[in-house]
Amino acid sequence: MDHESLAAIREAATDYFTRSGSIRRCRTLIEQPADAGRDAASWAGIAALGWPGMLAPESAGGLAFDLSGAAEVLRAAGEHVAPEPLLAVAGLSALLLRRLDGAPARALLEELVAGTGLPALAWQESAGDLSDVPLECGVELGPQGALLQGEKLMVLPGAAATGWLVSARGDDDTVLLWVPRGTAGVTETLTRLVDGEHAATLRFDRVALPSSAVLAQGEPARNALRHALAGGLILQAAELAGTGQAILQQTLAYLRTRVQFGKPIGTFQALQHRAVDMFIHLEVARATLAEVLALADDPNVGIERLEAEASRVNARCTAAALQASRSAVQLHGAIGYTQECDLSLFYKRTLRLSAWLGNVTTHQRRYASLAEAGARTHEPVEWIGAFPRTADWSAMTEADFRRMVRAFLQQRYPSQLRYLSHRARWSEMREWYLTLSAQGWVAPAWPQAHGGMGLPADKMIAWIEELEQYGVARAPDQGIVMIGPLLIQHGTPEQQQRFLPRILAGEHVWCQGYSEPNAGSDLAGLRTDAMQARDAEGDHFIVNGQKIWTTLAQDANHIFMLVRTDKDAKKQEGISFLLCDLRTAGITIRPIHTLAGEPEFCEVFFDNVRVPAENLVGKLHGGWTIAKALLGFERIFLGSPKQSQYALGQLARLANAKRPFADPVFTQRYTALRLDVADLAATYTDFANIVKAGKPLPPSVSLLKIWASETYHRIGALLVEASEEQGAVAGDQDLDGQAFNALSPLIGSTSAMIYGGTNEIQRNILARQVLEL
Repeated sequence: MDHESLAAIREAATDYFTRSGSIRRCRTLIEQPADAGRDAASWAGIAALGWPGMLAPESAGGLAFDLSGAAEVLRAAGEHVAPEPLLAVAGLSALLLRRLDGAPARALLEELVAGTGLPALAWQESAGDLSDVPLECGVELGPQGALLQGEKLMVLPGAAATGWLVSARGDDDTVLLWVPRGTAGVTETLTRLVDGEHAATLRFDRVALPSSAVLAQGEPARNALRHALAGGLILQAAELAGTGQAILQQTLAYLRTRVQFGKPIGTFQALQHRAVDMFIHLEVARATLAEVLALADDPNVGIERLEAEASRVNARCTAAALQASRSAVQLHGAIGYTQECDLSLFYKRTLRLSAWLGNVTTHQRRYASLAEAGARTHEPVEWIGAFPRTADWSAMTEADFRRMVRAFLQQRYPSQLRYLSHRARWSEMREWYLTLSAQGWVAPAWPQAHGGMGLPADKMIAWIEELEQYGVARAPDQGIVMIGPLLIQHGTPEQQQRFLPRILAGEHVWCQGYSEPNAGSDLAGLRTDAMQARDAEGDHFIVNGQKIWTTLAQDANHIFMLVRTDKDAKKQEGISFLLCDLRTAGITIRPIHTLAGEPEFCEVFFDNVRVPAENLVGKLHGGWTIAKALLGFERIFLGSPKQSQYALGQLARLANAKRPFADPVFTQRYTALRLDVADLAATYTDFANIVKAGKPLPPSVSLLKIWASETYHRIGALLVEASEEQGAVAGDQDLDGQAFNALSPLIGSTSAMIYGGTNEIQRNILARQVLEL
């Protein structure tokens, strides 16, 4: 569905749940006696909108939504804790019936669409089981009909169901049957759940059914059940995402209005950071949901991939909603612990949804079993013909694009540079940089009009993954990832013509001059000054001062920097953005060694350095606007999956060599991190698409830097732990004939949480500029 259609669905759903008082009706459901019946009028209201059949085809009277459309309804339902069994009936049951042929299945689907039938899917036989294959519940098929024997657990809706869609084991394979309510031999035991819903345990004691009760058997039955469960898990993730978002909004409203010690508690930094973490988890979940929905709506995606992605998004949205609900209770204080507070309704709904259809751990394990575990080995890849300098990359399939990149790396990338444990120096990477430049691939994210590849976001992610999995070192690339994109957006045509080609050709190697002593996080406190002057050679600036933490300045020949051009103006209003040749007289560079002993950072001193006036980017004294734009580019770069994917690849290399995958605890932790990286890539894609569209990055890009660096750090910590005694070895080790350094990712990730604005500063930005605390 297009954006406008999805927005219309969401608006209609939000309007209905608001007008119908969903929150009030949910409270009634929780507070009423256990034996009270469900409000039939509420389902009639849902039926009047056609939502029972939102996933049913038009031939059955349905709305023929794809999963993205249905997810908008479920997300709105989550935001209003709607008490109707939309997920169970309009989701699971409809998804199953729409894939079945035959008159009985069509009749059931038409009743579901009309709102007169509420079939419940009965498939689970043991707690935590996600298998589509029946275990003990069996059926004997004969010429007169079927004989059903066994038990099903956690069947929703409970008492409201008009019958059950039951999976059973026949002689050869799965059989799907329809068992109407009131059928002899069926015993239903209801269990009240935390949010007022009832789940049924069904006992079938030699239940005799007519032949028409057999809806499908064999492969069609299993295929329908697998698709229904996968789609249901994705829709459940959407409802959890909506519930978590509502919890966040309630919490923010409380933080803005609750006063303690004479001020709103939302002004307290500790509480702001807790709220920011809620926001970050929910935003990552939202991005993951969007990515998986797009994949699920692609008819070419196989069921195995769909099942893996369904578990991935369910685990992410469940974890985010649980984190939000638990934090919200703490941030509300005593009132959050009461049933009187509406937060309690959302908290209980989250608890029920997070337990039904598998919890976070269950889905992480399932993802690990369905997706390829460990690092992909780079077997030789054949590529016939020349590698294209330019192409319609959007039209190329991802598989072909990856094969092309992999073949290029295998043919062209120097083997001695794979898996470097230190930040690569220009002397090491120059030839590789020039190889990429000659191929036209050195600037994958730049527009083709400026000499880049112009990769769309999905291919950009594939590019990053292939380079990281092959162990390609990062060349000194500040020109490519920072100043180049800045000049494309904010530079004059003359500046673009003068600098961009030289960046691509490797003639100009750039570094960043932002931080100064006592002006790191407080960037606007910088004191390096640039005074305007004029002589026979023209207008220029005279620069005096010092920059620090300048990455690989000793390898660069140019620096872009912030300087103070008006000492009397307010801190952020007297700053300008200059480009400077580091070979200019008066510049001194002194390296600083990191924890790993590498001279990665530098101090740069300026003593009456002359900078031509045409090297001013943007307006005089307008450097803060340029700086914020550049910080956006920096944060999206620092938030890319590159570092985490590299570290995860190192962890997988170690695990494949040392065999810790045999340890279920390690495998669980590895899988959780693998999902963190996959969902980081989804979030990165969201922001990359904003850049591609030429729009300014919003302040929320700070969440990307936080999630990326902290994921990187968690992987680095596990890598050291899994290395055991070798985790204390300084320098490189040998692992299957390639260099390996257990400490490098951990030490590197420690600095990643500091540079580019510390993660604490990023949380402050999110709290004030996004959450308005």
